Amino acid sequence: MDGGTDIKEIYENVMNILEDLTSNAHKLQEQVLEEILKSNAGTEYLSRFFPNGQADKQSFKTNVPIITYEDIKPYIDRIANGETPSILLAYRITQFIQSSGTSGGQPKLIPMTAESFEKRMYEPLLADLVIKRCFNGSDEGKSLYLYFIKPEMETPSGLVASLYTTFYFKTKSFKTGLAKFCTSPIETILCSDNKQSMFCQLLTGLLQRDEVVRMGSSFASVLPRSIKFLDDYWKELCSNIRTGYLSDWITDAGCRNAMSLILTRPNPEMADLIQQICEDKSWEGIIKKLWPKIKYITSICTGSMSQYIPLLEFYGGGIPLVSPNYSSSEACFGINLKPLSKPFDVSYTFLPNTAYFEFLPVNKDGGGKAQDTRTIDKPVDLVNVKLGQYYEVVVTTLTGLYRYRIGDVLKVTGFYNKSPQFQFVERQNVVLSIDLDKTTEEDLSKAIMKAKIVLEPLGIMLTTYSSYADTSLMPGRYVLFWELKMKGRNDLPKLDAEIMEQCCCIVEESFDFTYKSLRKGGIISGLELRVVKHGTFDQLMDYYVSKGASITQSKPPSCLKSKEAVKILNSGMVGKFSSSKTMF
Repeated sequence: MDGGTDIKEIYENVMNILEDLTSNAHKLQEQVLEEILKSNAGTEYLSRFFPNGQADKQSFKTNVPIITYEDIKPYIDRIANGETPSILLAYRITQFIQSSGTSGGQPKLIPMTAESFEKRMYEPLLADLVIKRCFNGSDEGKSLYLYFIKPEMETPSGLVASLYTTFYFKTKSFKTGLAKFCTSPIETILCSDNKQSMFCQLLTGLLQRDEVVRMGSSFASVLPRSIKFLDDYWKELCSNIRTGYLSDWITDAGCRNAMSLILTRPNPEMADLIQQICEDKSWEGIIKKLWPKIKYITSICTGSMSQYIPLLEFYGGGIPLVSPNYSSSEACFGINLKPLSKPFDVSYTFLPNTAYFEFLPVNKDGGGKAQDTRTIDKPVDLVNVKLGQYYEVVVTTLTGLYRYRIGDVLKVTGFYNKSPQFQFVERQNVVLSIDLDKTTEEDLSKAIMKAKIVLEPLGIMLTTYSSYADTSLMPGRYVLFWELKMKGRNDLPKLDAEIMEQCCCIVEESFDFTYKSLRKGGIISGLELRVVKHGTFDQLMDYYVSKGASITQSKPPSCLKSKEAVKILNSGMVGKFSSSKTMF
C-alpha cells in the first residue's frame, strides 16, 4: 500500500472516530462523569457533598456547588505545599499547569496527571488531521511553527509548575512526533532566551523556505510579533545565510550546536533572494513571498486573538487562516471541523470524551451590556443546549476540578450529530469600570471594530490596542491606546484630528445606555484616544515577558492594570484625541 493510500485511510479513520464520538455524545458524557465520581468521590473535597456515600449524577448536580478558581485554590495550595493530592483527586499528580490567566496577580495552578495528558493529546491530533484533510499535500513538507518556552517553577511539594506548552515541548511525545516535522530544531524551541530562540527559528525557517508548507503558533499574537522581529533583523539573518556563519550574540549552546547542522555553508543566492523580498517597501503578502509553498497558517485566532486577524491576512497575502481547536489550561473542549471557515465565523465541535461539560444559560437577548449577562435557571447538559442560545461553560475533570466555571461565554451555532457546535463570544471579565459603568472585553472589541472602519479607506491599519480607566482626574475617563501603521509599510500615518475624533465618537456611541447616561451627567469624561508609534506594543510585551509572561501564550492586554505598562505606552505616544464634549 502506498503512502497516499495510508494517509487517506488515516483520514477516513479520523472521521469515523468523530462520527462515533459525536453520535454517542450523551452516553460518553455519562461515562465520563461516572468515571470521575467513581475515582474521586472519596476525596476530602468531594466526600463532604456525599454524606451517605451516594455519588451518582443526581447527587452530584444537587449537592456539589458550581465554583470558581478561588473556591478550589485552598486545596491546590495545600497540595503545592506538600499535602497528599488525595484531598482533591485520586490520581498521582505529575506536575501543575500554569494558566495564562491570573488569580490575585498569580497564575492559576491546575493539576496534571499522566491520564489527563493522554486525553489532552487526543484533541490536537484530531484537529491536525482534520485540517490536513482539507489541504492537499499538507502532510508533506515541513512546518514553520514558532514555539517558545517559559522557565518552570518548583512548588514546595517538589512538583513542577509550568505552562502546558512548556511541559509539552519537553515530552517524548513532542520530540518523537510533531517536532520531527518542524523546521525548528528542538534545541531552539527549548532555548529559554526568547530573542535567541526567535532568531534561530526564523533563520532555520528561511534556510528551509522551499520545504515549508504550513506556518503557525499557539496564539495569533505570536505571528505579528515574529514578523516585526523579522523586519528588525532580516539584514542580519541574510548575512548569516550569505556567509554561512551564525551571529556571535547567539551564545546558547543548544542553539549553536543545532544551527551548526543546518547553517553548513554560505548561500549567497538565497540571501540575495530574501533580501530582495524584504527590501520591498510593502510587506503585504510577505509570508507568501518568503515561503511560497505555504498552504495555511494555523493559530488560535478567536476570542481576544481576533484583533490580529486583519494583520495576519495582510501579511499572509491570501493564505487561509485556520483556528484549529478550543482549549484552556483546565481542559480541552473541541475542534474546528471546518478549517476553511473565515476566522470570524469559526465554530468548535465539542468532544464529549475529554471532560464532563455543563452549560449555564446566559441572558443576552435584550441587547444589554455584556457584563450584565446573568446565568439563568440551572445548568444544562451538553446534549440539551439550544440553538442560538448563549451559555457559560462549566467543566468537571478527573484532575480535581468539579463544576468549575471557565468564564467563557459561548453561542450554540449548530450540531454535529449529537454534539453541539459553539462560537466563542467573550470571556466573562470586566476590563473597564468607572462608577456604575462596567465594560467587558466584548463591548470594547465591538466598539473598536466599528471605529476602525473609518480608517480603512485611508489605508491605515490598526495593528493592536489596549485601554485603561484613568481615574487620576475627576471625573474619570476611559483611555484607548492604538498602534497604527500605513497599509503596506510601517510608516506612521498622518493623523487627521477630525478623523481621529470621529473614531472616539463611534467608540462612545457603541457603548450602552449606562455609559451614555453617566457621560451625559458628567460622571464620566469624554473618551481619550492615544496613538502610539509602531513597535510600542512590542516594548510592552517585552516588559510582560521580563515579568514572567510567556511569548507562546501572550495575549493582548485589553485593559492595563499596571502603572508601568501605561507608562510604556505613553512613552510611545504620537497623538492624543478626545471625543466631542457635546455629543450626548
